[in-house]
Amino acid sequence: MIDRRLLTNIDWVLAGLVLTVCLLGILNIYSATTPYKIVGTAYYIKQSYWMLAGMTISLAVCSLDYHILEDLSYWLYGLFVLLLLAVLVFGRRSMGATRWLNLGLFNIQPSELMKLIIIVTFARFFNNFQSVGGLTVRDMLFPLGLLALPAVLIMKQPDLGTATLIMLIALSMVIYVGLRWSTIVTFVCITIPMVWVSWSFLLRPYQKNRVLDFLDPERSRLGSGYHIIQSKIAVGSGGLTGKGFVKGTQSQLRFLPEQHTDFAFSVFAEEWGFAGCLLLILLYLSLVLWGLNIARHCNDRFGGLLAVGVTSMLFWHIVINMGMVIGLFPVVGVPLPFFSYGGTSMITSMVAIGLLQNISMRRFMF
Repeated sequence: MIDRRLLTNIDWVLAGLVLTVCLLGILNIYSATTPYKIVGTAYYIKQSYWMLAGMTISLAVCSLDYHILEDLSYWLYGLFVLLLLAVLVFGRRSMGATRWLNLGLFNIQPSELMKLIIIVTFARFFNNFQSVGGLTVRDMLFPLGLLALPAVLIMKQPDLGTATLIMLIALSMVIYVGLRWSTIVTFVCITIPMVWVSWSFLLRPYQKNRVLDFLDPERSRLGSGYHIIQSKIAVGSGGLTGKGFVKGTQSQLRFLPEQHTDFAFSVFAEEWGFAGCLLLILLYLSLVLWGLNIARHCNDRFGGLLAVGVTSMLFWHIVINMGMVIGLFPVVGVPLPFFSYGGTSMITSMVAIGLLQNISMRRFMF
């Protein structure tokens, strides 16, 4: 049964921010896919369905006490590690990567949902673990083990973008808990040689090309550097107020690759200019700050850690995607939450918002 008191405590600011970004995203997807020859349902209609489905799931998440997740966290972690292993063995291969698992009635991408599982698992561990003066290197061994296993399995798919996001989310939660300076120095010293090892032995040629194109896009104008060059042209040509809705030349002439998914922000920047980009960034900034505000006013440590993890997940998606399309980061497959086309991304983001709503609504009940 749903506690009727929850209905009077809905966080309308959070809901309003998410709905506004979703509607802008659907409008942008309509424009980005106008030049496509679409067979069947249009992309913006599909995105509307995903939004409604996501909102329904988000409401279901709100109806359950989030403290249940604390008891289920390690079980969920084990289940999704098994699903990641199953992806490598039985997964469906698409565009050079194996990320999807066919469960009969539907397909699932465990790596996307693993972001939320890591948040819940880390929240449980740090809720039950107390460290005076900050976390030591020894304190970090168990959470690092929890992080390493799914991160390695996701990189094997290969999906470097999602693996990087999971590590950044975990790092954000660890910083929130607190680290000793000696621990920070130790990990910096360990990270430097690990970067060299990763570059020399772990990264695939196309992943190395993405980093090299980030440093010098002109090295392959018609090859691997094409994406970022066209994206930067689109963003820069928008000017102050943009070229107008459905009037962006880069998108309408289809110079932009993946313009309704990873590079959706480039389409928006070209059509709405600096003014439109500023509005969207302010909406996202408000969403992140509101999430941190929910964490700050939470009545229990587990809920606060959960809210910080969810907010950091949204934050890093936003920063990496926007940084990617304007050339500040290498190109990786990271969508813009609630804005880029994609059912898995929308559902995962809506579940995250459902958790934030859950935490926000229940702070009035204890």
